[in-house]
Amino acid sequence: MKIVIFGGTSEGRELSNELAKAGAEVLVSVASEVGVEEQGAAEGVAVEWGVKDEDGIRGMIRGADLVIDATHPFAVLVTDNIRHAAEAEGVERLRLLREETPAGEEADIRYAKDPQDAARMAAANGGRVLLTTGSKDLGIYAAAIDPELLYPRVLPLVASIEACEEAGIPHRNIIAVQGPFSEELNKAVIRDYETEVMVTKDSGAAGGFPEKIRAAQECRIPVIVIMRPEEEGLSFDEILAVCREKMK
Repeated sequence: MKIVIFGGTSEGRELSNELAKAGAEVLVSVASEVGVEEQGAAEGVAVEWGVKDEDGIRGMIRGADLVIDATHPFAVLVTDNIRHAAEAEGVERLRLLREETPAGEEADIRYAKDPQDAARMAAANGGRVLLTTGSKDLGIYAAAIDPELLYPRVLPLVASIEACEEAGIPHRNIIAVQGPFSEELNKAVIRDYETEVMVTKDSGAAGGFPEKIRAAQECRIPVIVIMRPEEEGLSFDEILAVCREKMK
């Protein structure tokens, strides 16, 4: 059974290894070199990296028995492209949903519906902003807030640094390091850079969300949380059970 997994997430990596152990031929697609490093080498699992449009996805999944979308909860465009490609190729698709994590009642959390809303709220709060939302939407924050006040935590990739530069963010503000991060490291970043508000996404336990919230609470700064898009899918255990049943 040939299964194509679009991943780059921790649960996607775990699922690919479990399915390969069960006897499936697994091909994993990740967006960057970091995803390849994180995936590692495992018998029965092949890895391909690079951003793909719908046509590229169609070519990759052609002839597969099953497609599993294990991409990040906020990768809406990629999820749409995978769905359309699977429909066009007549390949069954399953969506892996990341388990949500309660934020905690004592933390100062303010919910935003999208990056534009989060940027507006951060600007209204004032002060230095710790951005833990990646490099994709930096231009949105830089348009609403003085880039001198923005402290983005991004992947240590050339593309991420270039995105920071395009947004006008000073190099001394760029925190280029790969996560997820412990509560202690989050607290150290907040204190060392003297940030006064954190902006993050509801990325669940796998994305280090609880550690960010606890660190902000300990440091007594508010957190602006961009809410997840609503979607339907299956849990890790449910998808694993479906795949094992198909492989009998």
